[in-house]
Amino acid sequence: MSLIDELTQRRSRLLDDQKRMLDTAETAARDLTASEDAEYRAITAQLDAIDSRITDLRAQQQRTANADAAFGRLLAQPATQNGGYHRAADGAVMDDFRSMILENNPRPIDVRWESPRSAYQPGLERRDLVTTAPANMSPVSFYGRLVEHMVESSAVLRAGATLLTTNTGEDMRVPRTTGLSTAGIVAEAAQLPESDPTMSSVTLRAYKYGFMVQVSSELVQDSGVDLAAYLAREAGQAIGLGLGNHLINGTGTGQPRGVLADATLGVTGPTGTATSFGAQGTAGQGTDLLYDLFGAVAEPYVMQPAAGWLLRNATLTSIRKLKATDGESVGGDFVTAGPAGASASMIGKPAYIDPFVPAMGAGAKSVLFGDWSRYFVRMVNGIRFERSDDFAFDRDLVTFRAVLRADAALIDTTGSIKYFAHSAT
Repeated sequence: MSLIDELTQRRSRLLDDQKRMLDTAETAARDLTASEDAEYRAITAQLDAIDSRITDLRAQQQRTANADAAFGRLLAQPATQNGGYHRAADGAVMDDFRSMILENNPRPIDVRWESPRSAYQPGLERRDLVTTAPANMSPVSFYGRLVEHMVESSAVLRAGATLLTTNTGEDMRVPRTTGLSTAGIVAEAAQLPESDPTMSSVTLRAYKYGFMVQVSSELVQDSGVDLAAYLAREAGQAIGLGLGNHLINGTGTGQPRGVLADATLGVTGPTGTATSFGAQGTAGQGTDLLYDLFGAVAEPYVMQPAAGWLLRNATLTSIRKLKATDGESVGGDFVTAGPAGASASMIGKPAYIDPFVPAMGAGAKSVLFGDWSRYFVRMVNGIRFERSDDFAFDRDLVTFRAVLRADAALIDTTGSIKYFAHSAT
């Protein structure tokens, strides 16, 4: 059963619960009691969240179908019934990649986003990316795996940060919004008031991330080893983790400016929530804090496709374990299954796990929520992948290296992304 079907069934059950409440009150010729009214309103809120989630899922399905169709045209291969592609195409790609390896082609491969788009849109664009390759290499599969591992290692990219790809690495000035214009009622023939948005700019530079991996010549020549998958995984994870830390905690000095540097305070936990979310049975604690953080973000940001949560796995686990005063689990219903690429869903929005978000602690900013498309990640020429047979010639090792130049910053600091801060005590 699909997630949409499950949500539809749950919606139907909630509507039945509301109908029974109204029928009971009507039979008794009375209004809803205070407790019934509170329960009715809570069910209505759940229905709104489910409707929003179903809408998002259907939109994602459509985007996935569009991406699959485009990918199929790109490869000139028909899609299979389950949305995949013929193994013959993948086998040909792997043969091309191994041919380049065996012919000792030292020329770099530029793995780049020709048509950059936010990562929340399902499907990675895959293209023939070798600038000059005598072995006629077409690393579509290799590119997809490398970028996939990089995105998997950075929750900010998975959540939907806007990607900017440039051909050169000169400083790039991007307008930043720090205040919005306002409008009001104006009397007939009266002068219109001036209300300019508050603007500044942020400079995106090009900090270099890189790593090397060495493999034996025997491994390169061993046709039974999936060398492309190994190299893609190592390069993607290494660069993704290195950049991912700075996308959250970067200071902006000698490194990208992380989202925590410019995110806005949404909610501060009351005393007693220094290392937790407090007692679920106490008003203003438990899931109330997360509802308050959700409500602190303005509607235009919440309604965006890239709106979502970022937090550590341990933090998400603590939310799942929240219990009412009678011991009944509350967090298990609050945290539900998430869409593809997300670890879970909360209040109808995807939740992404990132190990670099601060852990729960006194004053820590442990939960982030907002529109991640307002966070810009600048990359210069994508990932450069190179090979050298000379670097470790005395040990008969082949050296591969991957290099990425990147920077990032939040370009809308008017409250597009907000955080929950634990109390000091």
